[in-house]
Amino acid sequence: MRIALHTKVRADRIAQYEAAHREVPAELTRAIRAAGATSWTIWRSGTDLFHVIECDDYARLLAQLEELPANVAWQARMDELLDVAHDYSSDGAAAGLPVTWEL
Repeated sequence: MRIALHTKVRADRIAQYEAAHREVPAELTRAIRAAGATSWTIWRSGTDLFHVIECDDYARLLAQLEELPANVAWQARMDELLDVAHDYSSDGAAAGLPVTWEL
């Protein structure tokens, strides 16, 4: 399945956000893949961040990552940089952007 998300980086933290994503911990990327993600891409336009995630089951991916120590630490780091964060709770599974059109 493919999920699109929208988050927002703080205007004064763009450089730190991009630097953090050049150094995503290998433990976290392994865990994301093990949870069923085959790809995760983030685009930035100003402070708007658009994510596209390809995964087996998005709700399961969130459930497996929500309490994982590597992800908890990463989310704490992201909380310092984001105005709107990715929701890893069970409510987050319904937070994907609706498809308006597809070719």
